[in-house]
Amino acid sequence: MRVEIWSDVVCPWCYIGKRQFEEALARLHDAGTGTDIEVVYRSYQLDPTAPPGGSTPAREAYARKFGGYERADQIIGHVTRIAADSGIEFRMDRAIRANTMLAHRALHFVLTEIGSTAQAAMKEQLLRAYFTDGENVGDLDVVVSCAERAGIDADALRRWLESDVGVAEVVADIEAAQMRDITGVPAFVLDDRFLIPGAQDVDVFEQLLTRALNTQ
Repeated sequence: MRVEIWSDVVCPWCYIGKRQFEEALARLHDAGTGTDIEVVYRSYQLDPTAPPGGSTPAREAYARKFGGYERADQIIGHVTRIAADSGIEFRMDRAIRANTMLAHRALHFVLTEIGSTAQAAMKEQLLRAYFTDGENVGDLDVVVSCAERAGIDADALRRWLESDVGVAEVVADIEAAQMRDITGVPAFVLDDRFLIPGAQDVDVFEQLLTRALNTQ
């Protein structure tokens, strides 16, 4: 079974949902099921209008979106506490909001050239770079560094990103999300039959994955 996950690397619920989903998969593996599930990450941009090469402190971006710093701090505090429950350290005080096209192109490169397991490792490094390390995931050197940490050929990725390859694939993913009526992320599509919206609890993910496997 293939699971396609539409998400963005600057989406807090996408990082939380990734960890919870992976825990559900681990439970299935421990039970002797779910070993043939392939997980593929698809592109989605929360803010496609963010200028390439530019960057804005995440707190400032949240304040503009949600009507002020007080509300922004409430939201950031809430997701930071939930992330901690999943073993993720959010440092939103130093997070830098940027255009994520470059990061998504990199994820497509890794999926196409290496495979889904490596793509998941790259996704983890990009999320960590943004949410924990305060790095600009719209910067070429940062994205290439993430690849190095994931054990991926950084030189090959740099050559890919310095061209215009991969843009069409990112756009196609976003259009595919629209065709599936996906208006928020994360969104988990199981075998192109079932849609799970949002970062569900581990138990819910486990139950829905089991149901999907049993109805193949």
